[in-house]
Parts: sequence; structure tokens; C-alpha cells
Amino acid sequence: MNDQLVRAISRDGMVKAVAVSTRDLTERARQIHRTLPVATAALGRTLAAASVMGNALKEEGSSLTLQIKGGGPLGTILAVSDNPGNVRGRVDDPSVDLPLRPDGKLDVGRAVGQDGMLTVIRDLHMKEPYVGSVGLLGGEIAEDLAAYFVESEQIPSACALGVLVDRDQSVLAAGGYLIQLLPGAGEDVISKVEGGVLAAGPVTELLRQGLTPEELLGRVLSDFELEILERTPVEYRCYCSRERMERALISLGPEELESMIAEQGGAELTCRFCDNVQRFSREELEGLLRGMRRR
Repeated sequence: MNDQLVRAISRDGMVKAVAVSTRDLTERARQIHRTLPVATAALGRTLAAASVMGNALKEEGSSLTLQIKGGGPLGTILAVSDNPGNVRGRVDDPSVDLPLRPDGKLDVGRAVGQDGMLTVIRDLHMKEPYVGSVGLLGGEIAEDLAAYFVESEQIPSACALGVLVDRDQSVLAAGGYLIQLLPGAGEDVISKVEGGVLAAGPVTELLRQGLTPEELLGRVLSDFELEILERTPVEYRCYCSRERMERALISLGPEELESMIAEQGGAELTCRFCDNVQRFSREELEGLLRGMRRR
């Protein structure tokens, strides 16, 4: 099954929900960044969260950046989503290796850390992007994201994210869901949502069973009649290009380019989100320099 995002609303108009399967894109991220299991899990959860949030942006060409700085050994985790929900991301230290928790699970909370912030940046092509931040609760990412929606956007939310890593360190399954209450939802609706989440159990077990995003929502929101609004394929997608890297070189300024030519005789740029490497010869750098001086 290819990665897919499914968005739904309850027929009573009280609950909206989205679920996503992200096994393939998380495995792609693992291969690019050569992450060890705990980094794979942390980055995978962040990518799934960014996909869900980015897909909610309906303005064409808009994007969402999810940044987590928890003070843990992983350093900063960054994920960027376009408005269909395609994502790319990175983690400062992909080689972090920690003992498993007493329950045998990857210790994502300790790897991420709890002394820091979760920041959401929405670029809607307006004068300034919208930026919202909340302090981390436990570094497990899903509960931190739910806290963000409650504190920054006043939307009661339930979020679950999971990544299952196989014995060979590849990604076995990944994904999650986000459930949000709409205005007018009463205590009865809240009770049904909470009961559904508890009855469904840990999202990692649901992912292990191979549930599709639609089945995931059906399991968690079994007390509601759902209307599917959208089914969208998602993938790991980076928008880097040689032209963008040229612009990055130009942005360094003539002095820095001159120094690069004198000291290195060329340049090799690697995209921080994917495995795209672009090499620029001395002649190409000199051409960029001449173009800058003519302006």
C-alpha cells in the first residue's frame, strides 16, 4: 500500500479527523539520512505530523514547517510539508542510539528531550508567515502536538503517531491520526472520542495490523458515522534543484565566492533534506561571480 492521507468529518459535524500512512516516506528518510532506530522513529513521527498539518493548508503553494528542539541528543528535528501533504525532513544527529525503555519501546522522549519548544511555521505567501510555539511536554511528539493545538489554536485535539522499526532497522510501518473537536461539540461527543481512542489502543499496534488510514479512523471513531472528504497520496518530496543551489551560492555574496574559488577551486553542495549533490566547477563559480558584478 502506498502512503496515503485520508481526511474525514463526522456526519453530525462535531468531529473532524485525518489519518495518514507514511511507511514508504519514512523509509526513504531513513535511507537518505542513515538514521538509527530512535532517530528514525522521531523523524518519522515528525514527518507524519507535518503531512497532516500541511494538508490542511488549502492555499496553492503554501507550506508548513514543524520544528522540534527538545534539548535531547537528537538535536533539532525539522519537517517541511507542502499543501498536498508531501514532506521532507532531517534530524541533527541521525546516529543517536539509546537503550530501549523498560517496556521494550524506543525511547523517543529521551532522545528528543523535554526542555525545549515545538514550533509551527505556516507560510501562506502573505507578508509574514504565521509562527506558533509551545513548550514540550514529554518529547513523544504526538502529545506535544495535541498540546500545541489546544494552547495555540484553542482546538481540543487527540493525536497519535507511531513508527515501527524492523530488526534490520528498516521501517515496518508508520503513520498516525489527528482528531479535533469542532465548535458546538458537547461532553457527550468528548466522551465518545475519548472512549474510541482508549478502545482502539496504541496506534503502533493498529499500524502493525496493517490498517489503512480509512480503517484507522473507523477503528478510533467507531461511535461516529464518518464522511470521507479526501484521499490523497503523499510521499517524501524535496524541491531542491541545481538552480536553487546556484541561488544559494549567489546569496553568499561576491567576497565569499571569491574566497571559495581561491581556496577550493569549486564547490560541492548537498541538499540537507535529500541525497542530491551538485558540483560547481571553478569556471561555473567564476561565471556566477561575473553575473553578480554586472548587476
